[in-house]
Parts: sequence; structure tokens; C-alpha cells
Amino acid sequence: MSRSSDLDALRARWYELGFYGSRTLSEEMLRGAADHPDTEMVFHGDERPAHARLDDLLDQSLRLATGLRRLGFEPGDVIAIQVPNWLEGAVTYPAAMHLGLTIVPIIHIYGPAEVGFILRQSGAKGLVVPERWRSIDFVERVRAIADTPALEHVIVVTDGPAPIGTRWADLLAAERAEPYHGDPDDVALLVYTSGTTAEPKGVQHTHNTLLAEIRSLEQFLYAGERSVNLGAFPAGHIAGVLSLLRMFVFGTTTILLDQWNPADAARLVEQHHVTATAGAPIFLRTLLDQAAALGTDLSSLRNYMVGGASVPPSLVAEADERGIVVYRGYGSSEHPVISTGTPADPVDKRAGTDGRLTPGNEIRLVDDDGNDVAPGADGEIAVRGPEQFIGYRNAELDAAAFLPGGWFLTGDIGRVDDEGYLTITDRKKDIIIRGGENIASKEVEDLLARMPQVVEAAVVGMPDDHYGERVCAFLLVRDGAAVTLADVQRHFAEAGVARQKTPERLVITAELPRSMSGKVKKFELRDGLRDADQSATGS
Repeated sequence: MSRSSDLDALRARWYELGFYGSRTLSEEMLRGAADHPDTEMVFHGDERPAHARLDDLLDQSLRLATGLRRLGFEPGDVIAIQVPNWLEGAVTYPAAMHLGLTIVPIIHIYGPAEVGFILRQSGAKGLVVPERWRSIDFVERVRAIADTPALEHVIVVTDGPAPIGTRWADLLAAERAEPYHGDPDDVALLVYTSGTTAEPKGVQHTHNTLLAEIRSLEQFLYAGERSVNLGAFPAGHIAGVLSLLRMFVFGTTTILLDQWNPADAARLVEQHHVTATAGAPIFLRTLLDQAAALGTDLSSLRNYMVGGASVPPSLVAEADERGIVVYRGYGSSEHPVISTGTPADPVDKRAGTDGRLTPGNEIRLVDDDGNDVAPGADGEIAVRGPEQFIGYRNAELDAAAFLPGGWFLTGDIGRVDDEGYLTITDRKKDIIIRGGENIASKEVEDLLARMPQVVEAAVVGMPDDHYGERVCAFLLVRDGAAVTLADVQRHFAEAGVARQKTPERLVITAELPRSMSGKVKKFELRDGLRDADQSATGS
């Protein structure tokens, strides 16, 4: 069967099993506001703190939709949003849904190079940005972007006059828009993720795939229980998007952080009796440390999903000893939650595995030829389920990403035990996960190769207690040339890429370990860093 035939067959299956329905995200958001109008939303940050009731946010979103429609936005148009977890960003998401637009969330750290590529490939008609946020001048970034022929409107969140484009607040019309009732199988979200390629990959989600995801977690983890959620992920991240959607669809009381601050997070958990949150290991580690230092009470946390990087079992066990129920979860932008632990799981399963598959998901473990491995053996994880994306924006990438039958190859290696618990044991795809964010090593290598002193670069993740991994570059340099870490950091700053992608350790070497075919054996580089780290810590 072809890829399109596989997709059609699976879509029919998810409808038959009840995972898909006839309503769009706009319709579900309006229903959520009607069911829970007085649910409180808190937007926490030093620069634009705010709070609002859910019905007020939906009212603003319908009035913003009117303003966007008057600008010329029509169903099917693409709008990019690079706004932190502010009220204005939370209003823009449903406003775009009411018009039948495709939303492109962009992580706030992305610079002109990444944003320019995303705007060009997505064909975005509009871009929503703050004027400034902390040390970032977003208007300057936008002005540095060239060759975006589809971009017609830049919408700026600012309290003063708009330095370019249109001021966000000026689009809030007096009249509420009549929502567009589209097809729930239309693409609603296009999120860009770093993978094994240098260029970000556009991951396409429909209304149905996103709704299947948030419904699944609501039933599997919370069983209909009214929860209070702390949203710690940035709005440009798939987890941040899902946090926003869940708050509208289920009327979940939500506190959104515009930047991770563990001391603030600890106080907010105690103040609002937060029951659920999620984060990378660094979030949990620093939250525990700050709570101990401040003497704050975190015992209301009954659901803490930790993932996005290697999770030390000792961290989950430590949280358990302190009365905080933590479990590991596994997923990606392409398939947001594949497996997760639950609060009911024993601590050894919560600490030592990545949980069981969520409802509707299926898994295979395969070898390099796509054949199933023997029971109990490690293999690459191939998965399919109702919340899985429908394909990449660049359809040429789909051929290598899917096996026949619609099985998505994750690039991760794992095993499943006799009780159905999945454990991720390795990564086949060549990425670095720093603080829960994916960094394509090839993108970093390509940037390093532009330096005239560099003959060849190999980039890997080095172990780090806080971020999980940091970027380490091994360089072969030209005879007589000298390259310092400061040189590399200056080069990356001039290239306009996210600061997190800049190498934080530099190793100048005379040779790189290679296979018989000449391919750099990165596992040896990683093992060497890991051994050096263990020797330094005396372990």
C-alpha cells in the first residue's frame, strides 16, 4: 500500500474506534469555555504577568479572529506565532483555530536563520512576535530575515506603537467572529523539530490527532479528575502547545510560566495546589532543590511526567521519597506521548521504565531492515496511533520515516518487558537533547564547517547533570590554524542561530575514530566523554 492509502486506512480505523470525531479544536474550545467559564488562567512572568477567566480568553480570541479576518486571513492560511507564555499568545492560538488557519508555533530562542527557514517552508502569511522579551529584540530579528515572499503581516505584541507591521492590541475588534466550521482532518498545527537533518522538519498535525492526544492523557492519567496544571514548557514546543489546548478544551486551571524559574515554580505549586505538570529532568532537579531551600510544600503534585532527555532513575526515586509522584514518559513532536508511567505504578517501574503505551498506540521493535526483532531483544521503536502526525511538510521525508502499514520509525532503541513497560535504551538518530530541546548535530557541524580553520567537525552530546546533555564539538583543523571556544561562539552568534546550539566544549583532535567506510564512530566519542565524566566525579 502507498503512504496515502496507509493514512486513509488508519484514519478510518481511528474513527471506528472512537478516537476521532466530527468536531474541530475551535468547536471543542468553545464547548470547554461554556462548560467551565470561570476557570482561572494565570500567566506568570516578570514582564507581562496576567490572569483571566477562560470565558474572557475565548471572548478575546473571537474578537481577535475578527481582526485577523479583516487583515485578510482566510481558512487554510498559515500563521506563525513566536510569543512566550503570555496572555496574548494564549489568545492568538484559539483565534487562529476559529478562522481555520494552520498554526506554526516557533520556540522563542530561534534566531533569524531558523525562523527564516520556517517562514519560507511553511509559507506563513503572518508572524506574531513580541517587540522585546527579556534580552531578545524580536523586531530586530524579524528585520534580519530575508526572502519570505508569502509573509504579508507582522503582528507585534507591544504596549507602545508597533515598530513594524500591526500592533496586536489594535486587532481586538468589538465584534466576535463567527467560527469557521472546518474538517477535523485538516492540518491545524505545523510544528518544526530538529532531527537527524540540518534543516528543521515540519511536523503536520490535524485537529483530530491533537484532540486524540489530549483526550488520551485526560482519560489515561487523570481519569476525569479536575486538576491544576503548571505549564512549564515554552509555547513554541509541542508540549507547550498541548498544555494550552488542554486548558481550553477541558477547562483545566493552568498556571503558565513564561520562562523556567524553579523558585517561582515551587512557590506557585504551593500557592495554587498544583496537581499536575511535566518537564525535562532539569526542571524536576531544580524544582526539588529550590523547594528544599525555600521550605515550600510540593506534596500536591500527584502527576509529574518527566521526559525529553535521559532520566536518571535516582531522580524519580528521590522525588518519590519526598512525596512527589513522578513517572517517566516518552514521545516526540511527531507522536507526542507514546508511553507513560502513571501515579499508580510502583516506583521501580516509574523510575526504571518509560511506562506503558497510551490508549490506541501500537508498537513494534525492528532491526535495520524493518523486521521484528526476537522477543525481549532491543530494537528500533516503530509506532502508530491516533495522535500520530500525518506526515512532514516536505513529503519527501516521509519515505524514510515510515514502514508499510503506517509505522513511524522513531529512531530510538528500546525494549518491552513482560508486563508491557517500554524502556528506551539508546538513540539511533543523531541528535543532542539539551534541556528537553532537540539539536541536530549535523546543523551544528555544517555551521562549524563554514569556519575557514576547520577541516572536519563531529558534534555529540556530552553528559550534563542539569541539561541532560550539552553540545561538544570535536574538530580537525588546518595545519598551523588555531580555533578557540570563543571563536566558535562568536561564529555561531554571527550566524544568527539559537544560542543553545552553540558548542559549550571544544576538543581539537588529530584524528577521529572511523568505521571501515570512513564514517565517524560517534558512539566512541560519546563513550569517551562519558568515561571522562565518570572519572572526574569519582564514579
